Amino acid sequence: MITAGIDIGSITAKAAVLNDGKILGTRVLFTGYNAKQAGRMVLDELIREIDMSMDAINAVVSTGYGRNSVDFADKAVTEITCHGTGAHFIDPEIRFIVDVGGQDSKVIRIDETGRVLDFAMNDKCAAGTGRFLEVMARALEVDLDAFGPLSLQADAASKISSICTVFAESEVISLISKGETRENIIAGIHDAAASRISAMARRVGIVPPVMMTGGVAKNIGAVRALETRLETPIRVSPHAQVNGAIGAAILARKL
Repeated sequence: MITAGIDIGSITAKAAVLNDGKILGTRVLFTGYNAKQAGRMVLDELIREIDMSMDAINAVVSTGYGRNSVDFADKAVTEITCHGTGAHFIDPEIRFIVDVGGQDSKVIRIDETGRVLDFAMNDKCAAGTGRFLEVMARALEVDLDAFGPLSLQADAASKISSICTVFAESEVISLISKGETRENIIAGIHDAAASRISAMARRVGIVPPVMMTGGVAKNIGAVRALETRLETPIRVSPHAQVNGAIGAAILARKL
C-alpha cells in the first residue's frame, strides 16, 4: 500500500511517501503565507521526483499546525501522535522525543508501540525554537547553518539569562559590545534554548533513549547543548525534519 503524509509547519511544509513501510521519498518546502497551496505543492513535487502519479497513492494523512488546510487529505492527525509514530518507525527503541520546530517545541514520551503517554508543548513563546535561533543569528550576522559548528569552538558558553527572545537579543547585543566572541555567544544561545526545553522535558519525565526531531535537529550545537542539559545522549535520524510527515504516512496505512 502506498501512503503519503504531509506535515504543514509554521515555516516549512514536509511530505513523505511510503510503500508498505519503505520510504520512497521525502520533500521539504517553505510554507509561505498559503498553507493550503504549500501542502499541495510539496506533495506534487515529491511524487514528480519519485516518478509517481497521485492516483497511485491509496491514502493521505495531514498533520502540523496547518493540517486542516490540506483539503485533499483523508484524515488530519495531531503532530504529537504523528511524531510519536514516526520516531517509533525510524527507531523502535526510542521512548522520548524532543521536537524543535520553527515556532514551537514539544517533548513527547511514548511506549514500546509508539503510543503517546505524555507530552508538553511550548507554543506561546519563541524561546527554545528555530525562530529564536534565527533572531539570534541575525543579531550576530552569522549564517544559521554555521551556528552549530561555531558553537562547538567556544571556550566557555556566554551567560544568557533571559528566556524571552526579545530580551535575549538585547543580551546578545550587549555581549557583542563587550567584545565576547561569537563562538561563546552562540554556545550561550544554544544553552539558553536547551534550558527552556529541558525544563519541559523534566515535567513530562525523561525516559532514554531520546530522539531529537524537527529542523533544529540538524544543528549540532543545539543537539550537544540539549544532551548536556538532559544528561543523556540524543539520537538524530537523517529524517529528523520530516519525522512528522513519515508518522502521518504510517498512520495513513490504517485508513
